[in-house]
Amino acid sequence: MAGPGPEGEPGPQAEAGPAAEPEDDPAAPAPLHVPRTPTGNAEVDAQLDRLADVDHLATDGHVEVYEDVHRGLRDALTALDARPGPPVPPAPHSSNDSNSNRS
Repeated sequence: MAGPGPEGEPGPQAEAGPAAEPEDDPAAPAPLHVPRTPTGNAEVDAQLDRLADVDHLATDGHVEVYEDVHRGLRDALTALDARPGPPVPPAPHSSNDSNSNRS
């Protein structure tokens, strides 16, 4: 009968599931720990936060995330261009205008 081992540790047959993978697997995804500083723009910050998803993906999954983030950042910039800006002050009238006071 297989029971607990010495000092209450599980015996060899008490393990369930597949064998544990080694912790130092170089092929396993590893967090890049790239710092992401908030910009103050919610749309941009959400896209930058999305970059953290690559920390949990194999390298071949990074491209999809990068393309998605690039698309989102491009859309955010396009939206900035579409907003009306502050009014442009009128150009000052120049007294050296070549069309004024012709004889």
